[in-house]
Amino acid sequence: MHTYILRRLVLMVPTLFGITLIVFAVMAAAPGGISAQSLIQGQNLEPGAKKAMEDYYNRLYGLDQPVPVQYLRWLNNISPAGFTFDANNEINGFSLSKGSDLGTSFYYNRPVLDLVAERLPITLLLNVLSLPIIYVIAITIGVRAATERGKRFDTTSGVVLLGFWSVPTMLTGVLMIAFLASDQYWRWFPTAGINERAALEMPFMPHWSATSDVLMLVSLSIAGAVLMVALSRKGGKAVRAVPFGALGAVLGVLMAGDVARAGVSLVHVLLGAGVGGLFVLIGRADYELPRTAAMGLVGFGVGVGLAAALARGAFVRGFLLDSLWHLVLPVICLSYTSFAFLSKLTRAAVLENLLADYARTARAKGVSESDVLWRHVFRNSLLPLITASATLLPGLLAGSVIVETIFSIEGMGQLAVEAVKLRDRELVLSVTLVSGLLTLIGYLIADLCYAMADPRVSYD
Repeated sequence: MHTYILRRLVLMVPTLFGITLIVFAVMAAAPGGISAQSLIQGQNLEPGAKKAMEDYYNRLYGLDQPVPVQYLRWLNNISPAGFTFDANNEINGFSLSKGSDLGTSFYYNRPVLDLVAERLPITLLLNVLSLPIIYVIAITIGVRAATERGKRFDTTSGVVLLGFWSVPTMLTGVLMIAFLASDQYWRWFPTAGINERAALEMPFMPHWSATSDVLMLVSLSIAGAVLMVALSRKGGKAVRAVPFGALGAVLGVLMAGDVARAGVSLVHVLLGAGVGGLFVLIGRADYELPRTAAMGLVGFGVGVGLAAALARGAFVRGFLLDSLWHLVLPVICLSYTSFAFLSKLTRAAVLENLLADYARTARAKGVSESDVLWRHVFRNSLLPLITASATLLPGLLAGSVIVETIFSIEGMGQLAVEAVKLRDRELVLSVTLVSGLLTLIGYLIADLCYAMADPRVSYD
């Protein structure tokens, strides 16, 4: 195993070399290419100042040299060992510990490493929050659909997931901003960024000025969640549907109050009936796990809402809560198409293994259906999910470009778009290098997960 990991790590080097070479060649072959003239065009400089700027860029980035020499120069800069240069950019020696340098951005005039260090954690945070959501929902829906093949849950979930997968992320992001983050409808979430400037001066954790408000928040939220979970697990369909539907109708009417505040209108009726009907369907659902999770989450939210309405002291949401509040819509946009795809993949994999000979043999030996599903079938069904995970991380990184642009999040996606538009060669190559490295690491982790999920796989 250790030899395999070491070999894969070594092979990453020529792979990254090929990726950056292709990107560099495309940029050099593009109309206009990358030159000192292209960097200062449109600045309306005097001829003397223009000539001085051209000389400066040529000296700093070697733009007056042939394209292959420029690429070799960039490789030498990012390599921890290589040639060293003097003040005139002439080679004056070779060092095994000169250190890596990603260069200086053409546009920002800042070290590229500093820009990547600022933006990369934001993109990784979006992906780290999205991946668990994607897999939990995909496995939950996919397994249930496979065990109820051809039944109502299978057909309904298939139609809904196909709808999710068909809606473009950019359209979903715009609609979410229009309906859930605008003054015209519900301003529940912010429209841009990952935090407000005022949050930088707030304490990290939420803060209440009165201890009684904290106690009330904890007690009401826990009581609401426990009550709804108990109702979900113990009550029958009618017992669950009636109170939960009534609660949904009340919440729908309160939602309508934010849009149409003058008396009772058609909006109140439609939202009350729509949200109430949705809650009735959740309460009558046969699938216990998502039903309990949904009802418990609603109960927790109602408890928090009541505590906020009854609180007497001042509340400061803090940096953590403010950041999570800003990330809700971007994470949803980044997740829904992926869990729609993985849910169908999970269904197909579980269904195939449910009909396999080893599953029938286990049932013939008296193994319970639950053990057959989770101890035998599900483990073998993980292999297609692991395969998909290797391509899921690059897909999420690519999707971050759209999401970060829509929600004005200063992450790697937005940085990549800006770098391409501005022809910032150093920045484009560095973003490509980092994205390629993360992708290759994702492939390596997926290969290692094969051995963990299937004992027949060995890399020794």
